[in-house]
Amino acid sequence: MKKVVNSLLAVAVASASGSLLAAGFALNEQSVSAMGTSFAGRSSSANDATTVYGNPAGMALLKGEQASVGAAVILAKTRIDDTSGSTPLTNQPLTGSNDGDMVPFTGVPMGFYVNPLNEQWTFGLGFYVPYGMITEYEKGFQGRFFGDYSEVNVVTLQPTLSYRVNDYLSLGFGPTFNRVEGRLETAALVDNGRIVIEGDDTAVGFNAGLLLELSERTRLGVTYHSMVDYRLEGKTSVSGIPAPVNGDYQTTLDLRTPEMIDSSITHQLNDRWTVYAGAAWTRWSRLQTIKPVSAFPVALEEKQHWNNSWSYATGVSYALSKDLTLRSGIAFDQSPTNNHERSPRIPSGDRVAISFGLGWTLSEQMSLDLAYSYLREEDTDIHLENPRKGSYSAVYKNSAHGLGAQLNYFF
Repeated sequence: MKKVVNSLLAVAVASASGSLLAAGFALNEQSVSAMGTSFAGRSSSANDATTVYGNPAGMALLKGEQASVGAAVILAKTRIDDTSGSTPLTNQPLTGSNDGDMVPFTGVPMGFYVNPLNEQWTFGLGFYVPYGMITEYEKGFQGRFFGDYSEVNVVTLQPTLSYRVNDYLSLGFGPTFNRVEGRLETAALVDNGRIVIEGDDTAVGFNAGLLLELSERTRLGVTYHSMVDYRLEGKTSVSGIPAPVNGDYQTTLDLRTPEMIDSSITHQLNDRWTVYAGAAWTRWSRLQTIKPVSAFPVALEEKQHWNNSWSYATGVSYALSKDLTLRSGIAFDQSPTNNHERSPRIPSGDRVAISFGLGWTLSEQMSLDLAYSYLREEDTDIHLENPRKGSYSAVYKNSAHGLGAQLNYFF
């Protein structure tokens, strides 16, 4: 298992095009039913077992034992324009390719289970991917001295309990057990030089939520996803540098993934129409500087200076029949990156996404959710200079398509 131990953490903190609907390196794809409305109403809808993540308090509203399993696939596209660069140390013009499309075809799995214990208590279990990304540039990429391969994955297991306080208020809480692993590669000093950093860790956090039923048709939900404190342990491998520093070095790095507060409202207009609205705040400012601790004699510190960010979404669903529900939504996400430290590892900007989905009842015991999302980011500038890395400038144009499928089974 490998982990982000260098700027990889910058990678870990930035899913760039690899994250379909969330800023930074956060992933939203823990629910395909919510994906259909661009995740508007995620903390207030409680449509199925995926509410274990969306709002653990929502389990109190579900009827009977049930499970939801699914996956989303992400197809990202990037075009790189207006490029220039210089070599490390000598500051001579640096040539190279800028093919773009550095995010390979990516899949995001999920699985949830809910079982009411009695009229007040409900148990749930979730398995999902809250953070993840991969960027893989071609050999000879012009920005290779600032990073040409980055990968990070966080997998979470969440056992959960909800408690129905009364007819109006429900509460939920669940610890999260999180495993992170990743890998970072970059050219160093000369084209044959290479630095590879990898590491991993396991840490505990929690998710908590409340759900308030304002009326028979209106629900308000708030979910808190805690900060998770990691100490990554791994190694830095150096090769091809004409100096007595080639070899492996033990490396550690402290990393805190940010806390998030997600709030939303769900209102049923009538028997067919339901509207959703939501906003989420993420404390990305926890990522200011990536500073690995290593015996490698060259400093690996990278400044990030990320900002806290907001995301907003609104959506609607329409019950075409008792067995078929259509969904749609639109979302806006602020990017936490800034214009001074943004790198090829995290070339993300503010983004807008539009989604379409459906929920189809197959039988008394089974239903199917399908969703499609299209995301487009604003043009994003990169301007980097470093004596040991040279310079690289470019304009990134990012977009992505997402498809999701989720099967719900009622015991």
